[in-house]
Amino acid sequence: MTAPTGLLDQRIPLRTEDLSDAPAGERLIVNLGPSHPSTHGVLQILLELDGETVVKADPVIGYLHRGDEKIAENMQYNQFVPYTDRLDYLAPLANNVAYACAVEKLMGWTVPPRCQAIRVICCELARISSHLLGVGAFAMDCGAISVFLYIFTEREKIYSLIEELTGARFTTTYTRVGGVARDLPAGWVDRAMAFVDQFGARVDELDKLLCRNRIFVDRTKGIGVIPPDDALDYGLSGPNLRASGVELDLRKKTPYLGYEQYDFDMVLGSTGDCYDRFVARIEEMRQSRRILQQALSRIPDGPVCVDDIRSYDPAKATVLTKMEELIQHFMIVTEGITAPPGEVYFGAENPKGELGFYILSKGGGVPYRLKIRAPSFMSLSVLPKLLPGHLIADVVAILGSLDFVMGECDR
Repeated sequence: MTAPTGLLDQRIPLRTEDLSDAPAGERLIVNLGPSHPSTHGVLQILLELDGETVVKADPVIGYLHRGDEKIAENMQYNQFVPYTDRLDYLAPLANNVAYACAVEKLMGWTVPPRCQAIRVICCELARISSHLLGVGAFAMDCGAISVFLYIFTEREKIYSLIEELTGARFTTTYTRVGGVARDLPAGWVDRAMAFVDQFGARVDELDKLLCRNRIFVDRTKGIGVIPPDDALDYGLSGPNLRASGVELDLRKKTPYLGYEQYDFDMVLGSTGDCYDRFVARIEEMRQSRRILQQALSRIPDGPVCVDDIRSYDPAKATVLTKMEELIQHFMIVTEGITAPPGEVYFGAENPKGELGFYILSKGGGVPYRLKIRAPSFMSLSVLPKLLPGHLIADVVAILGSLDFVMGECDR
């Protein structure tokens, strides 16, 4: 296990003044959001202030509610894949993979090694892209606008690779239950490796720009401290949990897609403040780069989907030339995958944390019940405990450090 580099020993104590005796007439109720850039979407926080110090905080969600879970119960399994793009819309490839793995667990399928490697590559590219925007937006919230502009240069390179692979830049819908939509294009591995090779220097540049920047350090060190017990009690996961020093990474604890074959470190913080959460994401991008180097250099040959013609679309060439495959294609398209009765849960290590899907099946082509464990929703749950005692300017830094996205909160 490795701790984030660049953590300084000196810590600024968390502001925890006792405000219980302040006269009620001196307190002010302020709405932060839902139309405010620092709330990263349609989040509203009712803040009770004593001067500039937060006394009470009540997050209000629901402005973006779309009923994805109920929609899933009226759709075939593969038809719901595009809806997963819209959860954490900053990492749609990773959302697709998490959902597909849940359904495959229900089906009892294991995808071929080449498909696993492609999915790992997709997930780690999505992690880098999401973390780039996370640290860039966080830096801008704290006044460092240049970083926000720099990160988009690298994200554009990733989006070009994703567009070549999937045909879309943002909402990709690339994964299929049992495989992926198509194999890698010719020459794509070399272009992806070229990006990975040059990306290390870009991460180092981000590190130098902010990790020892006195203004940024003063805005983040000792602010928004989440102790390990509180992080676990409130269900935090991903970088927000590991920044508090809790050793939990689903890629290592419950490996999937062959993650146990890759050499990478779990990034841990020591204090759990805004600074640790920022540095944790910087370090995780370095670890994702290590994984990508390994995956791209030894990607195996072979099929990219399961060999189960009863439940997976036959190849297009056979559908156009053989009657049996044409009939099977028609049945799968009209009725969907024939899933067995059962109950499963699968959690994946997404950029924001553990994205989990619970599926209850009574057989047939659609789930009877589907529930989504959204990591951003869990991250917001800690705000009433975390924000009181901080200045209102600290609230903006804390929100940026949690790196949430409202698309999966209001699912």
